[in-house]
Amino acid sequence: MKEESKLIRTQAKRSENREHSVPLYLTSSFIFDDAEQGRAIFADEIEGNVYSRYSNPNTSEFIDKVCALEEGEAGLAFSSGMAAVFASFAALLKSGDHVVSFRSVFGSTHQLLTTLFPRWGITSTYVDASNPEGVYDAIQENTKMIFLETPSNPGLELVDLEWLCKIKEKHPNIIINVDNCFATPYLQKPLKYGVDIVSHSATKYMDGQGRVLGGVVVGRKDLIKEMMFFIRHTGPAMSAFNAWLLSKSLETLPLRMDRHCSNALAVAEFLETMSEDIEVVMYPHLPSHPQYELAKKQMKQGGGIVTFVVKGGAKRASEFLDSLNMILFSSNLGDSRSIATHPATTTHSKLSEQERQNIGIFQGTIRLSVGLENIDDLKHDLEQALKKSR
Repeated sequence: MKEESKLIRTQAKRSENREHSVPLYLTSSFIFDDAEQGRAIFADEIEGNVYSRYSNPNTSEFIDKVCALEEGEAGLAFSSGMAAVFASFAALLKSGDHVVSFRSVFGSTHQLLTTLFPRWGITSTYVDASNPEGVYDAIQENTKMIFLETPSNPGLELVDLEWLCKIKEKHPNIIINVDNCFATPYLQKPLKYGVDIVSHSATKYMDGQGRVLGGVVVGRKDLIKEMMFFIRHTGPAMSAFNAWLLSKSLETLPLRMDRHCSNALAVAEFLETMSEDIEVVMYPHLPSHPQYELAKKQMKQGGGIVTFVVKGGAKRASEFLDSLNMILFSSNLGDSRSIATHPATTTHSKLSEQERQNIGIFQGTIRLSVGLENIDDLKHDLEQALKKSR
């Protein structure tokens, strides 16, 4: 089956009630048929549900769909995107290990790498996407993982995954860990290039309507098994309800992403005509993007995020945001409704000014999550807000 069909037809086993739509399994635990079955499940000799902190039919169905879309061997669901990102580090690293990370990462990921993990003896080195060869210089004897976002949040920088995975020819034991949230597995499949694990905030496009929190990691079966031990004893489990909702939402992911992408490209092209008000527009499938050819090779479409810098700095950015009528001001993204964000004072506010500038975040930077509204309405709202804020 093609991936659109897989997302609709992948389903938990139908019960004796013959339900058409998968029911919610709102249970904390599961019954064993007999003592031998209980023993065998706990001994990992057979598969079976024990406790919803470990697995649940709803979370299993959600994971199966993401694995089918990402072409991953196995996966795990988490209570939030950051729980997934944290576990993708903490479950696979130990004190004394070293991480090489591309500098352009989400603010909370930056805090993990620079504030929390050093407390536990895990160190990291940043490299710039503009100079990816720096990865080789940053690798140390104790380097265990390379982490990256592509496209990055919010600068929309890309990393050539095919090139990066060739690093395994010299360093086969390094784990390559990709945050694929912005692209979604519908637009980009890192695992096919040789990436080991992929993480997502399912809160974003996988839900698509700003309703629930969730995270997921998929990839190599041996790494997922190691991560399972970690989550089994630390408890960052996704709820059955959230998994049920996210699984249903995945059925429409291709349809939604097609519209997000077509709207985003049209918005990016429109904003490029507003040179009186805007310094630069960043969108992967815009010919002016410095990595346009890579984006066309690596991503089916350009995604739903457009990042631009308004002229006039923080004051103009604030006035622009306050002048929007239809587009919402929020720190979320991936919603059916368009959302504008000022990264310097919200998602990346904990970074220093220099750290923000190093990853292309300026006082005038606006991250626009382009929704599913009529494109003419979106253009009108952006145009009137830019004019009003002059």
